[in-house]
Order: sequence, then C-alpha cells, then structure tokens
Amino acid sequence: MGALLRISNAIDRVTAFIGQSVTWLILLSILVSAGNATSRKLFALSSNAWLELQWYLFAGAYLLAAAYTLQRNEHIRIDIISNLLPKKVRNWIDIFGHVVMLLPFVILIIKEATPWFVRSFAIGEMSSNYGGLIQWPAKGLILAGFFLLAIQAFSELIKRIAVMRELIPDPYDTPDPTAPIE
Repeated sequence: MGALLRISNAIDRVTAFIGQSVTWLILLSILVSAGNATSRKLFALSSNAWLELQWYLFAGAYLLAAAYTLQRNEHIRIDIISNLLPKKVRNWIDIFGHVVMLLPFVILIIKEATPWFVRSFAIGEMSSNYGGLIQWPAKGLILAGFFLLAIQAFSELIKRIAVMRELIPDPYDTPDPTAPIE
C-alpha cells in the first residue's frame, strides 16, 4: 500500500499544480472578453477568433481544474445528508461513487474523445465561424481534463482505502467543515 500512497501523493502534487495554475486562465479570459468588447464598442472591430479564444480559456480552466476540485473535496454533493452519516458509510459511498459512476464515465469520455481529437488534429480542423480558430486545442482540453480527472479519481480511491484501513488520517477531517484543506 505504501507504493500506492506514494503514487497517490505524486498525482495529488501534479493535480494541485495544474489546478492552481489554470486559475490564471479565468483572468486571461476576462481580459480577452473586456478587450474584445472594448474594441467592438470603441472601434467597431471584432473577431470570432477573440470570442472563441475566450471560450477556450474558460473551458480550459473548467476542464483542467475539475481534478483539483475532486482532490479538494469541493465537488457538489448533498452535504446536509452526507454529514449525518457515519464516516465509514461516507467512505463506502465515495468508493462506490468513484468505481461505479465517476471512473466508468471518464473512461467512456476518454475513449470517445480520443479519436475525435486525433481526427481534428490530423486534418487541422478549423472553426466553421468566419475568422475562427483551429478546433483541436479545444478538443485536446476535453481529453486532458478527463484524463486528469481519471487519475485523480484513482488517487482518491487509494486514499479512501488507506483511510478505511487506518493507514493515513482522513485528509478531509478538518475542525471547521468550511475551512480549506491544506
């Protein structure tokens, strides 16, 4: 189990680095949006490329930060009910959810998105909008985001099992449930 915990720790470090880094894409998306709106209103200049870039940046932030959200246990759940359950039951629910719902879903998306991305990259697919951008980077973000989510799900499974076997303390036990996990 020690080797698996070391792998989980490495995955967590990569996920945290990527998750914290992509937050800047939101600021960049806002700046592109403001610049596009300003140039359109003041100078009557606009481009579909700027709109698409804004979408790419926001999508990149959302997709690449999904694994970080899972790692930080900040994903949506019904906390009112979950907090009433014993920790052992919550751990089993997490394991069940990851194995039966999350992992099959992300594996299916990766399986379906891979040929879609490869084809787009191979043909240099362009946007159907006049002046639009190439499409494969956006499709690559989908693939990368779900790949990161899959490996983080494995990391979470390793940690849940280690917690249940009392090999590590529960990383989500905080005195204040609203406090961020360090």
